[in-house]
Amino acid sequence: MITPEKIARINELAHKKKTAGLTRQELAEQKELYREYIAAITGNLRAELENIEIVDEKGKKDN
Repeated sequence: MITPEKIARINELAHKKKTAGLTRQELAEQKELYREYIAAITGNLRAELENIEIVDEKGKKDN
């Protein structure tokens, strides 16, 4: 789960990467946070797509 704290950390690391650079530990942390973020976004999108029902103009659901 991506918390506001993790998003803040992602942003902090991204800013530091642009200005001062990151250590190997910070790069590894950033990579893991990005992986978690992408997994959360993908999961949410997949859940939304699975809940879509296609209905024709007569109101009949397509199975």
